[in-house]
Amino acid sequence: MATMVYAGAGMWRGGKRTGVFRVSAEGGQPEQLTNGLPDPCSVHTIVVNPHDPAIVYIGTHDGLYVSHDRGQHWMRPDFPDHVQIWSILVHPAAPRTILAGASPVAVYRSDDGGERWRLIAKPTIEERVQMGFPCRVMRLAIDAKRPDDVFAAIEVNGVIRSRDGGATWSDCSKGLIAFSQSDKYKSRIGSATDAEGMLDEHAVAVSQADPGAVWLANRMGLFRSADGGDTWQDVEVSRYSKLTYARDIRPAPNDPTTLYAALSVHSTGPTGSLARSRDLGKSWERIDHGVEAKGTMMYLALDARDPNQVWGVTRPGQVIGTSDGGKSWREMRLPEGCGDCYTVACG
Repeated sequence: MATMVYAGAGMWRGGKRTGVFRVSAEGGQPEQLTNGLPDPCSVHTIVVNPHDPAIVYIGTHDGLYVSHDRGQHWMRPDFPDHVQIWSILVHPAAPRTILAGASPVAVYRSDDGGERWRLIAKPTIEERVQMGFPCRVMRLAIDAKRPDDVFAAIEVNGVIRSRDGGATWSDCSKGLIAFSQSDKYKSRIGSATDAEGMLDEHAVAVSQADPGAVWLANRMGLFRSADGGDTWQDVEVSRYSKLTYARDIRPAPNDPTTLYAALSVHSTGPTGSLARSRDLGKSWERIDHGVEAKGTMMYLALDARDPNQVWGVTRPGQVIGTSDGGKSWREMRLPEGCGDCYTVACG
């Protein structure tokens, strides 16, 4: 079964054409998938089920939708609320269990593969940053070796942790805020606090090759916690990349010692990149060569079945990828009018 690449377009900063688009990894023109979706459909996240690539989940401004035929048809499952969904996670140790993160901050759970959902928590932590939009759960991560340990990246309010599968949550941001005492880590764009940048979280990840550790991508770079979020260290990706604004970090599904990251200048910057570490973050190299990312690299996707597939999407709608592990790269453009492309997936 050939790998398909999916990308989503939103409408936050004036995107005129929204929705989810699909194209073969082998090439071609992106096709918009609309059957069963609302119009407009601002897409925030796309996830291909790692156990069955025919099943695709998307999070939108109007909740969660699922397809069982690679996007040809969509349905809204039995979901309790009309909320924005920004993150979806298939449980690595229990594939019938799926979590979804929302805005305003909330976490939902399905235990039947995504047919029926229930609200399991509305985490309450101190609101330290006042932005022009409600906080949102941008990414969820679960430690497969500790399946009750769940981590969530909040844009913009830090990192939270659950030790009971998502029912209750605690704050893991104290160590991140401490960084902002140094000028190097101070950043404010839409609030009155210099800690805004360190609390502007975009992605969390865990690797089976790094027990108990949590990886974080945020406005100020890449960070690692060796103790499940209690304390944090700067990975100092700036030693290897001039681009340090981090939107994504993921372990390779076939090799947990390999990490991938999406790095850029800032949220609406002129360029971006995809980087890889083969030694659990000790060193990094840029891997997207031969194409030029003309915008912030917002998201990256790895194929659970094919380790040679690595894809990224820029905010203006440029899809960049490799099907041979980085030996060669190509780009595809979403149709004119697409913008605020937050997500890409493949499988």
